[in-house]
Formats: sequence, C-alpha cells, structure tokens
Amino acid sequence: MNLSDNKINFSDLLSSTEASSLLQHLTQLGSYTENSANNKLHFDKDEYLKEWRSQWQELSSTQSDDTYTAELVVDGERLATDWLIQLFNTLFINQQVILVRSNDEPEYFPAQNNKPARIEFAHGFFASALHELSHWCMAGDARRQLPDFGYWYAPDGRTEAQQQAFERVEIKPQALECLFTLACGRHFQVSQDNLFADFDTSNSTFASDVYQQVESYIAKPHTLPRDAKTLLTALLSVCTSLSEINA
Repeated sequence: MNLSDNKINFSDLLSSTEASSLLQHLTQLGSYTENSANNKLHFDKDEYLKEWRSQWQELSSTQSDDTYTAELVVDGERLATDWLIQLFNTLFINQQVILVRSNDEPEYFPAQNNKPARIEFAHGFFASALHELSHWCMAGDARRQLPDFGYWYAPDGRTEAQQQAFERVEIKPQALECLFTLACGRHFQVSQDNLFADFDTSNSTFASDVYQQVESYIAKPHTLPRDAKTLLTALLSVCTSLSEINA
C-alpha cells in the first residue's frame, strides 16, 4: 500500500478470514456482551442474532442481483437502513438512545425530559448512519450529554487550518466507520468533506492516517471504545457467514 495515495483500498484490511479472526478476538476480550447491562444482547442474544442474520442475508442476496432496477436498489438501501436502525435501537435499548433518519443534515440531541437521545443521520443514507454511530461510539458518556457531542464543526469550504483541525478529530471516528462498513461487507472510502477547498489538498495524509488507525484497531481490538466493540461484534456476528465464523 502506498500511504501517500489518498485512494487507498480499505477493503484490503478485512477479508472474510480476517473478519472471522477479529470477531473471535473481540469475543475473547471478555463477557461484556453477555454481562453488560448496557446492551440488549444481554437478553436473548442468540434469538436476536439469528433474526438479524436472516434479514441481512435476504437483503444481501437482493442487492447482489444484477437484474434489479435502480429503483429496487434504492429500495434495498432503504430496507438495509431500516435493518441497521432496528439492530442499533435494540442493541442499545438500555442506553436510552435511538438512531433516527433525518431528511436534512445529521445532528445529535442528548437525552432530556425522559426522552432518549437521538442520533439523526443525513438524508436516510446507510453510510451516514454508520458515520454518526461512529461519532457516538467515540464520544463517550460525557460528550453524549452535549448537543452534537460538543464537537467543533465548520461547513464545507474550510480554510487550510480548519481542514487540518477537522481531519485530526475525524481520524478515529472514520476508522470506526471503516470497520463497521467492512463488517457489513460494504466498500469504505474516507471523506475529507471539503469539496470546495481553495487550497492544495494533495499533501493530506488523512486517508493513510485513517488506514493506519484501522490497522491499529484490528491488531489491538481492546483499544476500541466500549460501545464500538459491542456494535462491531454484533455486525461481524450477523454479516459474516456462519461457515466463516465457525472456521
């Protein structure tokens, strides 16, 4: 891999065999999935996993059929997003948080007035949902009490200094997003989110920085944030075929 090339192939990071190995390592880290009061897998784990796996296999077979029209592909994406919402909202039901479609831009609203926190992702897109979940996992308990996790954000068209600051805080969230995306068997590409930059961006090391962070998480899964471990374990368990899991 050429680390200076921003068009890095992230799919090289997690083959089917490597995904199975990562799942085994995550499972061996401890009994957080079985014993934690923070996620729904504490109850009826096998039942939920079996249901989610069956639904994902059906969705995947539909999406891989080349005879489907563009309209049906869009519908498949909507169903896949429905599936992800159901999985997350069930998995983390005891944390009083829900994943919600937004018709506009993403935003996070902390819990208040006995209402759960809301992770709203952009325009109903599956990829946007994974991105916002990555920020939620990265934020931790303290930042989850703040609107948009208390993160600084400047819109597209940032200055060079602002872009550098943006990329520094995006490395770990996008590394998590990469792992979640690959666990679902999908293609991942980094987002510098600065289409209208008026400066030279060719020297940015952002893509390679994200790649290296993903490599680090795979090599040392104990360094993953608590809820990222839970979500990644579920996604790998559900989206990796049973033959690969048992290999």
